[in-house]
This record gives sequence, C-alpha cells and structure tokens, in this order.
Amino acid sequence: MAKDESSRGEELRALGWTPEEVRQYEELWEYRQRWGAINLEPEDRVFLRKAEAALPKRVAHGKGSLKKTLQQKSHYRWLSFYRDAMLASADSLALQPGEEAAWVILLEEELRALDHYEPVLGLPDTLKAKELLPAREAWIEAVAPQGRVLSFDFDAPLEALKQQESTSWKPLRSEGSRSYPVLPAEAAAAFRTQVGQEVAAHIRATFPSLKDSDKPAP
Repeated sequence: MAKDESSRGEELRALGWTPEEVRQYEELWEYRQRWGAINLEPEDRVFLRKAEAALPKRVAHGKGSLKKTLQQKSHYRWLSFYRDAMLASADSLALQPGEEAAWVILLEEELRALDHYEPVLGLPDTLKAKELLPAREAWIEAVAPQGRVLSFDFDAPLEALKQQESTSWKPLRSEGSRSYPVLPAEAAAAFRTQVGQEVAAHIRATFPSLKDSDKPAP
C-alpha cells in the first residue's frame, strides 16, 4: 500500500481524538479501502469525512508532488459533500421507514460510477460533467411522482462551507431550487437500478479520459 494511502489514526490521536474515535476511524478506513464507501452506513460516511477534514494536508517530499486519488479530486469531493449534507438532514426531514431521497440515490450512483470507471477528472472530464446538471434534473423530475416531495435547502450547505473556507464550488442546483422527492422502498430500489445504469452510461460515453476504457458496465 502506498504511503499516501495509509490510515492516519496516529495523527488524529495527536490532534486530541479519543482512542475510541481513532479506532472507529481506522476500522471504517480499512473497510472503505476493501469494499468502497458506498457500502458504509450514512453516519459512518459522515464520520469519515469529518475525520479526514480534521487531518492536515499531506506535503509531498522529493521530486514532484503526490498524485491526487480519485476521491481527492474536486468534482468527486463536491458530489460527496452534497450527498453527505443530504444524509445528515435525514432525521430533520422525518423520512418514513424504507423511504430514501431520490437525490441521495442519484449522487450515490454517480459516485459509484466514478469509482468503477476511475476517470482522470481533469478539466476535459469536469467540463463534460456539466452536462449532468440538466440530466440530474430530468432523472429526478421523472421519478418524483412515485413518492412524495419534501423541501431541502440546496443552497445552505455550500453557504455554510463558504463561511469556513474559500471554495470555487458551484451549487448543485439552480438558486432557490428546493424540491426534494423521497421514494418508498420499492420505488427507491427501482430508481437506484435505473439511474445507476443511465448515469454510468453517460459518464462512460462522454468523459474524454474514458475514451479508450474497456471496463464493462458496473
């Protein structure tokens, strides 16, 4: 395992995290390395993100700099940021048993497709990723009648982040958009299958760095 891909539990301990918190971080980090973040419980993903945000950025030594992993690329972190913000709001939205938010499903499947195909996510890819803005709206609008529509402030998470740090990230949706469909279990499962296939096909067909990829569909 490369040094830049090792667990950083000792650094958290030095920052004052309790032994139990460090143990939890190390276990979740190891699980993610083996099976991927998509298989973690929502609260575990939020915990990992909190831990990694607390860690100082690594400084490269020697020639050049450490190559960013896919998960460290800005576009990937932007999607993860919004997914985590939505997951964190689940309790306040009082979802019914089995219900899932359509936007969470969509972002999870988009991240799953990125994990599978591993695009470069350089400028050519991120320019093409902008085509997903209207595509996301269309997918969500199409499935909304299968559930009930709640309200979620899509502007608030990014505004809160800007109070803490400088960021060039743009909103996930147009300003003022708040419709937030939530789906019963059966509709959620069907939507996950359908949108997972469609978003993966879109990414595979449009991202320039995947032009020569021979990976099968996830």
